[in-house]
Amino acid sequence: MAETNTTNNGFEKQIWDAACVLRGNLDASEYKSVVLGLIFLKYISDRFEAKYNELLAEGDGFEEDIDEYTSENIFFVPESARWKVIAAAAHTPEIGAVIDNAMRSIEKENKKLKDILPKNFARPELDKRRLGDVVDLFTNLQMVEAGSSKDILGNAYQYCLRKFAEQEGKLAGEFFTPECVVKTLVEVLQPFNGRVYDPCCGSGGMFVQSARFIENHSGNINRISVYGQDSNPTTWKLAQMNLAIRGIDADLGKFSADTFFDDCHPQLKADFVMANPPFNLSNWGADKLREDVRWQYGMPPAGNANFAWLQHMIWHLAPGGRIGMVLANGSLSSQSGGEGDIRRNMIEADLVDCIVAMPPQLFYTTQIPVSLWFLAKNKKQKGKTLFIDARKMGTMVSRKLRELTDGDIREIADTYNAFAAGTLEEVKGFCAAADLQEIAKQDYILTPGRYVGIKEQEEDGEPFEEKMGRLTSELGELFQKSHELEGEIRKQLGAIGYEI
Repeated sequence: MAETNTTNNGFEKQIWDAACVLRGNLDASEYKSVVLGLIFLKYISDRFEAKYNELLAEGDGFEEDIDEYTSENIFFVPESARWKVIAAAAHTPEIGAVIDNAMRSIEKENKKLKDILPKNFARPELDKRRLGDVVDLFTNLQMVEAGSSKDILGNAYQYCLRKFAEQEGKLAGEFFTPECVVKTLVEVLQPFNGRVYDPCCGSGGMFVQSARFIENHSGNINRISVYGQDSNPTTWKLAQMNLAIRGIDADLGKFSADTFFDDCHPQLKADFVMANPPFNLSNWGADKLREDVRWQYGMPPAGNANFAWLQHMIWHLAPGGRIGMVLANGSLSSQSGGEGDIRRNMIEADLVDCIVAMPPQLFYTTQIPVSLWFLAKNKKQKGKTLFIDARKMGTMVSRKLRELTDGDIREIADTYNAFAAGTLEEVKGFCAAADLQEIAKQDYILTPGRYVGIKEQEEDGEPFEEKMGRLTSELGELFQKSHELEGEIRKQLGAIGYEI
């Protein structure tokens, strides 16, 4: 899982510092599109310029031929939108309008980008002096990549998404899923080829991580087809830019749309479905979708869309397809609103392949405990489900945030692979496989702790009599200290006229 790491050269931090310079009085959600839009603009400008100079050197006069660029998946940048024009206007009052016009020109020449790029740089709230300083910073950063560091800009874009997620808190759930969670889904599913689908794709993290996985395993990114959609217009645009920077050709629909009411891919049968849908979404429109064909295992309750998302994904699954998704832990055991019956029907249909209980504090957006659900239409281990309790995994990277390490992710993936191959060695307190009969005895509740048991405590070798003597001695000392503190408290209260 080696990745290009650009953190050491401070590139992402420089970009983020630029974001902080620009912020002024703007909310994080407002200046996010400004900063990410500038990253995108500089990126496509540099890529265009590199190809332009190459064509110029050839001397055949094709440097302004748009087909020379689009044939290599490079966006054509018209002359008025090229970075040298923007850089020259950096310290003029018109810099915002120059950037907005550049965005419009690029959209006009590249139909893929129509109505996607931000065009809000000329607004009065955006300090033009600061904007000029950021343009200077970007001018001095060379963003054309070569060799193994070709996704340096993609890393910067992802880095900024993560930093914005930290700042926006709960609102960030609409566009960002922690990378370690996405990596875990991808490492288990291993989407080497086929159709990859995310019905609530946010900023496109599932697709980016899939592409990284393929590249890191010497595969060809062109062997996957990417489909998705998102209901938030701003998030949908972020995804389009994120994927364009990565060179991922994706079909995210013609516009942002509600997945339940306006499915952008009604005929799609996907080989891999990966998603982090909104947790416990209420008022999702159940009353208007009662007869929908997607509810094969039962009508989802109006107050919670968890099993609506699950069934939507199953409906879009190819005969040999697999699902990896994030769900709130309540979906493992809830019996309300018919959820228990839906879960039982899915288990009896032998769809549930693996459940992973995740550690707490992985998300910027919520403290709700979550699990990963892996489902398959054609399981390798028929009639069995793997349960993994990963709640003790991960490392705290801040006071509030935990991350799974690459080693943690590899252990989860290796455990699943062993299960699929029929070579699983169960580890008490961590992993176990259960058949349908055992799950039925647990009333079709899928909480991993019910199946993996409690980790056996290692013997410390201290004889029982010695341990009890030591512990009772320590307890006596604590009691003595408690009495001393009680006396001191009484004394202090009495000094101010309060007796106990």
